[in-house]
Amino acid sequence: MKPTILLVDDEPDIREVLAIYLGELGYTVHTAESGEAGLQTFHRTLPGIVLSDIKMPGMDGIELLRCIKAQAPDTEVIMITGHGDMALAIDSLKLEATDFITKPINDDMLAVALNRAEERIAMRRQLKSYTENLEHIAQEKTRRLLEVENLAAVGRAASELAHTIKNIAGALKGGIYVMQRGIEDDNRPYLMRGWGMVEGNVDKIKNLAMDLLDFGKAGNLNLRPDSPLRALEEALELLRNRADEMAIAIKVNTARGIAPMPMDSESIYRCLVNLIQNAIEAFEEESARANGREIAVEVLPGPDDGVIYRVRDNGPGMDNDTQQHIFKGFFSTKGTRGTGIGLMMTKRIVERHGGRIDLVSSRGNGTCFTLQLPGHPPDQGQQGAS
Repeated sequence: MKPTILLVDDEPDIREVLAIYLGELGYTVHTAESGEAGLQTFHRTLPGIVLSDIKMPGMDGIELLRCIKAQAPDTEVIMITGHGDMALAIDSLKLEATDFITKPINDDMLAVALNRAEERIAMRRQLKSYTENLEHIAQEKTRRLLEVENLAAVGRAASELAHTIKNIAGALKGGIYVMQRGIEDDNRPYLMRGWGMVEGNVDKIKNLAMDLLDFGKAGNLNLRPDSPLRALEEALELLRNRADEMAIAIKVNTARGIAPMPMDSESIYRCLVNLIQNAIEAFEEESARANGREIAVEVLPGPDDGVIYRVRDNGPGMDNDTQQHIFKGFFSTKGTRGTGIGLMMTKRIVERHGGRIDLVSSRGNGTCFTLQLPGHPPDQGQQGAS
């Protein structure tokens, strides 16, 4: 549906002709003969677009623009000006008018200005839809967390989730702003850059939803006897091509005689994917060495007939402050690419197996994660009741 238009002009002939033309274009049109009458009609009809002459007796178009923007900043206002009023037209743009057109009004120029106003309205509507979807995701995932965590833990997670969502919403607004600038300036690189920002953050919303879903599943393990090597083989199959593309060598060392043991192989697979993927992405930092990139993965016998997985890289490493927060919910060092849930979920899965995860790292000396799983995981029913 096309937005409603308020047309404000003190010349009856112009009002009549423009109202007919706009009506033929499919707009619902309200008219006013002065700035004062226009402001009253604006309050009554709340149009999406205002088309106003700049020079009018009494309240002129500039003052009308100022009043409208103070009360409804999202309203798109197009100013009508004479050829000698360029200074006023520029002033109107400084007051956030959408555009201006000159008299005598050219149909094509008017159509361009209206299309620009409609595009801005559509982008704001799209941003609102994204924000509402984010709120829905937050509500749904918080509900799932409530089912598996105590209220205090969920309260902290909900607060951190709200902060993450706020950051995503802010990034979406930034992307749409860059798109608006690209449309206004007819600058395609700006437009594509803004669209890339929007796409990236929509992907982050999707990843956040999937990670939260995985986090909820991590509370219920499906323990079955299986080879500890299977989860690693599947993780490497998924990620080896990406490592090859980045010239990263993955070296694997698996000890002999590692027997099958009770474990949730799908969950351990997700843990190993997280750790190996994090190691790969660590090399994307500028400080990571360009040559000799290496990730070493080991599978060794562990205490209590268990197993030890170790993932070590020679990337940039982490400082002490990062290490203090790395397993906390929604903390990420990956900027817009990370959700901050992967390592939190990994720690949860390992602990549900009765195991532990250890981290050794320092800036400039790489990172090593060690997962230690016992051969006899605790009973899941007892864990769920605790």
